[in-house]
Amino acid sequence: MRVLFEDNHLLAVAKPAGLATMGVEAERDSLVQQAKAYLRDKYNKPGEVYLGVVSRLDLPVSGVLLLARTSKAAARLTAAFKGREVEKRYLACVEGRLEPDEATLEHHLAIDERNRKTYATQPDSPGAQLARLHYRVVARERETSLLEVRLITGRKHQIRVQLAKVGTPVVGDAKYGATRPYKPGIALHAWRLALEHPVRRTPLLLEAPPPKGWNKWFDAEMKEIRSTP
Repeated sequence: MRVLFEDNHLLAVAKPAGLATMGVEAERDSLVQQAKAYLRDKYNKPGEVYLGVVSRLDLPVSGVLLLARTSKAAARLTAAFKGREVEKRYLACVEGRLEPDEATLEHHLAIDERNRKTYATQPDSPGAQLARLHYRVVARERETSLLEVRLITGRKHQIRVQLAKVGTPVVGDAKYGATRPYKPGIALHAWRLALEHPVRRTPLLLEAPPPKGWNKWFDAEMKEIRSTP
C-alpha cells in the first residue's frame, strides 16, 4: 500500500494487485487493515480507527482507492459515486486487437452470486443492469492492446466482462476467458479519479502510475502515461 493523498478528511492509496480491499477473514490482510494501521501508527491513535469505504477494487486489480476519514466525507463521497460525479479512468492490457480505436460499449449485465461472476445478458433478463464504458486504444502490439477506459456506470466486474464480451479479455483474467498469464493478478489498473473534494469543494485529481511490470508490453507508452498531467 502506498499513500497518494492524505488530509483530515480523506486517504487515497495505491492498492497492489492481489490485496483485498476489505471483507476478508481476520487472519488475512486487507488494504483497509493496512490503512488503519498506517493512521494508528502515524497519529498514535488508541483504539479503533475510522475509515469509510466508499468504493472498492476487485482483488486482482491495482490502482487508486479512496477512503474517507470522517463520516461526513464518507456520506458525501458515497453520494458522489452513486450520482456518477466521480470520473474513473482505468488502464487495461487486453488480449488481441480491439476495433475501432475508440468507442462506447454498452451491455446489460447480471450477477451470478453462486459462481461469483458477472455475465452479459438480455435487457429484459432478471437482474439485468445497463453497463456503459468508453475506451480508447493507446497502443497495440501483435497480441496485446493497451486501452484507456472511462467508466460511465459502475457495475461489478464491468470492465472485465465487457472487454471479454467483445473478444479482448484483460490479460491474466482467466475467470473471463483470458489465456495469457499475468502473475500479480490481472492487467487492469485504476489509473485516475477526478472529483470534487467532499468538504473543501475544490477539484481533486488522484493518480497512481501503472505497475512497472507493464513496461514489458508498452515501454514508451508507459513513460508517456506516467508523465501525462
